[in-house]
Amino acid sequence: MSTPVERWVEEQERIYKPKRVYWCDGSEAEAHRLIEIGLREEKIGPQPVFTALNQANWPDAYLHHSHPTDVARTEQLTFVCHPEKDQSGPNNNWMAPDKAKAMLTKLADGAMRGRTMYVLPYMMGHPDSPYAKACLQVTDISYVAVSMRIMTRMGTHVLKRIGTSERFVKGSHSVGDFSPNRRYIMHFPRESLVWSIGSGYGGNALLGKKCFALRVASYLGLRQGWLAEHMVVMGIEDMKGRVTYITAAMPSACGKTNLAMLQSALPEYRVFTIGDDIAWMNVGPDGRLYAINPEAGFFGVAPGTSMKTNPNMIRTLKGRNFYPTLYTNVGRDVDANEPWWEGLDGLPPRMEDWQGRPWIPGSKDKIAHPNSRFTVSLYNCPTLSPEFDNPRGVPISAILIGGRRSHLMPLVVEAFDWTHGVFMGARTGSETTAAAAGAVGVLRRDPFAMLPFCGYNMGDYFRHWMNTGALMRNPPKIFAVNWFRVDENGKFVWPGFGDNMRVLKWIIDRVDGKVGARETPIGLVPRLDDFNMEGLPIPRSKMERLFEIKPPEWKGEVGEIKKFFNGFGRTVPFELRTNLEKMERALKL
Repeated sequence: MSTPVERWVEEQERIYKPKRVYWCDGSEAEAHRLIEIGLREEKIGPQPVFTALNQANWPDAYLHHSHPTDVARTEQLTFVCHPEKDQSGPNNNWMAPDKAKAMLTKLADGAMRGRTMYVLPYMMGHPDSPYAKACLQVTDISYVAVSMRIMTRMGTHVLKRIGTSERFVKGSHSVGDFSPNRRYIMHFPRESLVWSIGSGYGGNALLGKKCFALRVASYLGLRQGWLAEHMVVMGIEDMKGRVTYITAAMPSACGKTNLAMLQSALPEYRVFTIGDDIAWMNVGPDGRLYAINPEAGFFGVAPGTSMKTNPNMIRTLKGRNFYPTLYTNVGRDVDANEPWWEGLDGLPPRMEDWQGRPWIPGSKDKIAHPNSRFTVSLYNCPTLSPEFDNPRGVPISAILIGGRRSHLMPLVVEAFDWTHGVFMGARTGSETTAAAAGAVGVLRRDPFAMLPFCGYNMGDYFRHWMNTGALMRNPPKIFAVNWFRVDENGKFVWPGFGDNMRVLKWIIDRVDGKVGARETPIGLVPRLDDFNMEGLPIPRSKMERLFEIKPPEWKGEVGEIKKFFNGFGRTVPFELRTNLEKMERALKL
């Protein structure tokens, strides 16, 4: 008798009608074979799926071109399909589950004819962790199969873990015909199912990533009493060997990866990396909040990554611990056969752009797509934490919430308490980046950096955060950070990068009760005498401006927050509205 896993795969085979079915074992030898298939057999348009790069200078490196129209998340065609529209909330596109499945079945019918259907068994989280989830995905492109090996813990051990159980996460994916109008990413949280067709790009196709690990997992967390968040997980070790663990929520392309791999400007502190994108957080038996990174790789934004901005990531990309490393939609140095993107040192004389076309010197066109990516194993990371594979996770002392705000928000501000921290997270706004389709630089509300990824009504999500706080004996302190404030000339005031450790030091000192703070209408900010400015090339007057709160500027912000909350109606917890009223009164005073 067949198992539930086998029956589900057979169902997918009947729908997609592939030439053959291949069950992946997750081995390195298999990864080499799949790369060869992508080099010699599979194509996206006229180009092979993979192109081998200079293996001597960039070990195990391969270039991947996605379809030219398939370069970012397609939020307008991403749906969360709860039985009732209100359950998905105004933060999600909704379609009735039966209607969505009927449409997808029609689109998927025969979509894999002449192609291989790869079956990918994988774990999100360490297999020994009580918080890990066993998953299965089918796909018809080698890029996804190879990428999922990098990003997850893939292998036959997962099938043994599932056994005869019907409780496993399902992901169904086909590139289809790459039509932008038929590029659907559908989530069925109550069934732990993701169905994606028409895209081969990153998070639209690697269904364990944002699709499951956030949209579906956030709903599982609601039902089971834990949090699935768009967050960095990192440890900061002092000279005495004491490590403080923090998480940080920031929209894509806002510095999460740089923060997670920070090379400290303060020599007495060292940063350990646990994850740069996703945190699953559970209240432990001791009443503290613990976090795991369910992923095993980095899917990072390439442009801007360099030895200056993130030396540890460059070292990771050139590591040799895990095969392979992929580069999607970057440019290529033709003579050296090396990946290239804006931000790397120098401009080689002969370049191909992200679509494989010769780049003309002096052209205003970008060589690498602004959302070009690398996919690389965490096990290549020189700052990887010894606690990365700890099944129970690490205890969290502070939660950071960040985003891009060129004005208004100070460099760092501490919440008065947990409820006020949830309010800070709920009101967060950020200026958009190239990680999502649409205009860049537009301010939008992005609570906890989860607006595109919350798999249910965000008003209920805010309540879930409130309830989680009530479960803890010693909840983490919550802080908002903003690295991106600019001066009157449009230049960043704060140097960022390694100097962000100065902000983290103040946060740790606050957690430890070593320094005080100045109360403002929006929260607690540093007193400059408590903030490490030694060697910082910023005059005291400019530092003071980094912590300045101007009530007239906040008047419009208050109105926009009210408008945003009203969009969720009665589901917004009254405590958040109360905090907004308190802030408004304090600003008037």
